[in-house]
Amino acid sequence: MVSAASVVFPIVPGGLLVIAGPVLFGAVEGTVLNYLAVCSGSLLNFLIARHVGLGLIERMFRPRTVEKFLGWTRSAHFTRAFALAIALPVAPDDLLCYIAGTTRMTWRTYVAIILLCKPWALIAYGLGVSALLLRFLPW
Repeated sequence: MVSAASVVFPIVPGGLLVIAGPVLFGAVEGTVLNYLAVCSGSLLNFLIARHVGLGLIERMFRPRTVEKFLGWTRSAHFTRAFALAIALPVAPDDLLCYIAGTTRMTWRTYVAIILLCKPWALIAYGLGVSALLLRFLPW
């Protein structure tokens, strides 16, 4: 619940919770729980953006950050670039999911991207960093 909420309300850095999952629940269980929570939150972000629109995004994130990504949504390659950004553990996923909800992307395309691309970022980030933490800080 906390991980899903942190995706919708980015108050707590989501990366900390993605790392905490494998540490607290084990590699497989923690990654599966992270996947379910992050995907749920990401789907909710898209839905919120579809109903509330750009106004909410502008209130939640810095104007410079929002403008940086708005130009990207107008590109012919937006869908492909969005999928790549979701698959990599370096993009501001919460913001990107809200922004995607303000575009012409279909619900079906969005769901497919989240469900198919999100596990790679979670595995790389969650398992990779948690493995390093456990190696150097064995609980």
